[in-house]
Amino acid sequence: MYAYRIARAAQLLGVSDDTVRRWVEQGVLPVTDAVPAEIPGDALAARAIELAAEAKASGEGRSSARNRFTGIVTRVQIDGVMAQVDIQAGPHRVVSLMSAEAVRDLDLEVGSPATASVKATQIVVEVPKG
Repeated sequence: MYAYRIARAAQLLGVSDDTVRRWVEQGVLPVTDAVPAEIPGDALAARAIELAAEAKASGEGRSSARNRFTGIVTRVQIDGVMAQVDIQAGPHRVVSLMSAEAVRDLDLEVGSPATASVKATQIVVEVPKG
């Protein structure tokens, strides 16, 4: 069974180390008896699902896209009629190519909050060497 240290768990959930520590103290996340403490992978997965459900219940619009990356715009490059927008969503960098008109309509600029919705017919899954 996988178990994750606090920092790695925080990275996977897209929250701070302190948040994970608070959840451990509050009993929201269990820890193993290992030193340093680790969070069981199944508990971390369950918490990730809970966080996703909370985000969905927060009133965001409905969409068929299931891969949503909420973050902050870190780069906007407009070249003629097209633009590239980079979003940093936790550890993920998402790059979108769109029309320059769309960038202007959405008022996208560095520092803007944004959510990238990804819809694909094929997903590649990789795991670390173990």
